[in-house]
Amino acid sequence: MKPWLKWLLRIPLILLGLLVVSVLALLIAYLLSDRTNGTITSAGEEREYLLYVPATYDPSTPTALVISIHGFLQWPAHQSELTGWNDLADEFGFIVVHPSGTGFPKRWRTNGEPGSETDPALDVAFISDLIAKLESEYNIDPARIYANGLSNGGGMSVRLACVLPGRIAAVGTVAGAYTFPWSDCRSTRPVPTIVFHGTDDPVVPYNGGPSHRFDIPFPAIPDWVAELGQRNGCNAPPLYLPSTGTVTGVRYYNCLDNAEVIFYSVGGGHSWPGGGYLPGFLVGEINMDIDATRMIWEFFQQHPLEGE
Repeated sequence: MKPWLKWLLRIPLILLGLLVVSVLALLIAYLLSDRTNGTITSAGEEREYLLYVPATYDPSTPTALVISIHGFLQWPAHQSELTGWNDLADEFGFIVVHPSGTGFPKRWRTNGEPGSETDPALDVAFISDLIAKLESEYNIDPARIYANGLSNGGGMSVRLACVLPGRIAAVGTVAGAYTFPWSDCRSTRPVPTIVFHGTDDPVVPYNGGPSHRFDIPFPAIPDWVAELGQRNGCNAPPLYLPSTGTVTGVRYYNCLDNAEVIFYSVGGGHSWPGGGYLPGFLVGEINMDIDATRMIWEFFQQHPLEGE
């Protein structure tokens, strides 16, 4: 056999080897760092979370709460390391909680049959119960409870905005997997939302449709964001924001209840811009032109829950 033909035949094996190594690396990282420091029983299930309270926390001062939700195949400690929310909590004095999904690998029930084991109401109840528990233990400002997440966790954050609009002041979502129909979102209040999505995302395609990883009809992200802007009553023409490197932005404003929607198209893959490591073989390039965590926090600061 020709040497070049032998080399060609080895390519699938090389790719398979890279995939196995990447998955094993994630599994080892999970086993080494899957730590939580709190539990709660919700809907008959024992659920876990990872809580961070900065040293500067003052029990006499109402304090913001940031809920940061990991993606599919990930876990609370990894979300913490990936995003750097704890560092920002030290800088600005808010509390961070990273709830844990269910199953192995961990995931969030964003779309499923009511009354079944995949019912999204179970995970919504968990987050709601977790907020109540933290409110009983810390001086949480009810006007400044925010949710954000990556991928499956981004979809869960939007689901929270749909179901708990009176508790979640604003939402941030990165590489979000929006697998539930708008008919499931019957919010009585439009929720301000900031969205980031990679234009080369191999997991949740920017232009919609199934991906190589998941045979799911994901929505085209620009269309999904435009629909969100309409649902939030944003009736002015979209405002295009200055670009930063390979990141471009658009703002839907003049919305009901100041529920603006900001959307950043990110030159990169299925990752957290400015964040920590994820296997490039699985998620593509990590964009370092912006710091998504800081931008989400700046957005949150501008959007407390009015009336509280």
